[in-house]
Amino acid sequence: MSSDDERDEKELDLTSSEVVTKYKSAAEIVNKALQVVLAECKPKTKIVDICEKGDAFIKEQTGSMYKNAKKKIERGVAFPTCISVNNTVGHFSPLASDESVLEEGDMVKIDMGCHIDGFIALVGHTHVLQEGPISGRKADVIAAANTAAEVALRLVRPGKKNNAVTEAIQKVAEAYDCKIVEGVLSHQMKQMVIDGSKAVLSVSSPDSKVDDVEFEENEVYAIDIVASTGDGKPKLLDEKQTTIYRKDELVNYQLKMKASRFIISEIKENFPHMPFTARSLEEKRARLGLVECLNHGLLQPYPVLYEKPGDFVAQIKFTVLLMPNGSDRITSHSLQELQPTKTIEDPEIKGWLSLGFKKKKGGGKKKKAKKAGETGEASTEAEPMEASSNAQE
Repeated sequence: MSSDDERDEKELDLTSSEVVTKYKSAAEIVNKALQVVLAECKPKTKIVDICEKGDAFIKEQTGSMYKNAKKKIERGVAFPTCISVNNTVGHFSPLASDESVLEEGDMVKIDMGCHIDGFIALVGHTHVLQEGPISGRKADVIAAANTAAEVALRLVRPGKKNNAVTEAIQKVAEAYDCKIVEGVLSHQMKQMVIDGSKAVLSVSSPDSKVDDVEFEENEVYAIDIVASTGDGKPKLLDEKQTTIYRKDELVNYQLKMKASRFIISEIKENFPHMPFTARSLEEKRARLGLVECLNHGLLQPYPVLYEKPGDFVAQIKFTVLLMPNGSDRITSHSLQELQPTKTIEDPEIKGWLSLGFKKKKGGGKKKKAKKAGETGEASTEAEPMEASSNAQE
């Protein structure tokens, strides 16, 4: 291996300032893209139009970056914009022909991602289409997802174990009389890898298992919290609604159909590492070709799952860099005002929420950590709570 190769190999994590810059640039773009999408979320607006605007914004913003780099740098959409409403758990990013529209009072989950040179920033946010504060069970489930995310932010740090996070987020959901949705994983991310081998289960169950692991400095995680007022066991209702896929780089198979070979070569060229939407493919051939690719495991689908009608599902997803000076949450968006029917009384949850996650730099005034329950607001805030400088000793 040449010294250049060794240097490249060494610089692929957060020890490189260039890598940190790329993560933060991707995060800045996806945070702005989320604002663009939120502004489009109005009653009677077609969902597919909103999804397309989110993706187009990310492509436009990343398109002008690193244009003059010596080697070609991949950049763009890391996860297609999804708009999943009410009891839909996620991954709803419909085809152009879909006529679904948003309605007043809908609980909208926005899920999207951006990458620069394969360094990925993901974000997920929940918004209700109404004026004024959110109350009742809608407020409960958003507060459950958000408080669980705040707890996860404080527990996903070097030296802590993934199973402790699983137990904690379930405990938070129970405090709001909600359930964490089964089958949702939070993953470590690396360059060009959106779902690394280190993962955090949302819910321990016989069907889903991950290895016990410890978080380490200079790792990056996408923490994905999905809470429900239902039983947290979502169902696949219609396979035809699945439009998001990712190429499985470990599977090789000689495809028989011409349409399949055309589609897989288009995917290899345009989406070699990141998930993509079938909207991005040549539609007629895609319909024919995707089936054979799926049947032989060349593509991994992201299915659209549902809780029961009348249930509400909320999602909060953020990207966190485990830096030497503490955790750096680089994607987020503030929530609407919430008036949940429950408040956090459990001392263990209050203890987690009072933990610091960022070491403060010296000088200047330092704010004290806000403890959950002091103002009654800790459970509904989306912005990171300030922490004292010695919180991580």
